[in-house]
Amino acid sequence: MAINIMQTQRSPEGIVITLARSPFRRKFKLSVGDRAHLHEYGMAQVLAHAHALVGQRLTPAEPENEGRQTPFRGDPVFVAQHGTATCCRRCLQKWHHIPAGRSLTAEEENYIVNVIECWLQAQSRPRRNAYELPAATA
Repeated sequence: MAINIMQTQRSPEGIVITLARSPFRRKFKLSVGDRAHLHEYGMAQVLAHAHALVGQRLTPAEPENEGRQTPFRGDPVFVAQHGTATCCRRCLQKWHHIPAGRSLTAEEENYIVNVIECWLQAQSRPRRNAYELPAATA
């Protein structure tokens, strides 16, 4: 049975702020090279790549190399996955309450990419606190 992401998950912004309190997750930051990659290819292309990676590495009920399928560096999406706890099914279950042992739904895949996008945007801003989100505009 698929879960309703909107009922069970926090907003992408909320989970990014929550994860920023984790000493382990807080260690992950975009490098100069990652920022250059993001600038060169643009957010849309990087997020299309994120969708492909999520579909290939996280969507299966039993992903190959579970717990080790996401490198720690080499691509801004990999860094974002670790920073957002969307790197493996165990982290998805612990932090996002998406059960392991079954394939992800399209809605769950989109949620994961939205969390990655929020983190990448927060990391791309020249702020003292990279996790500080902009104030809502009226």
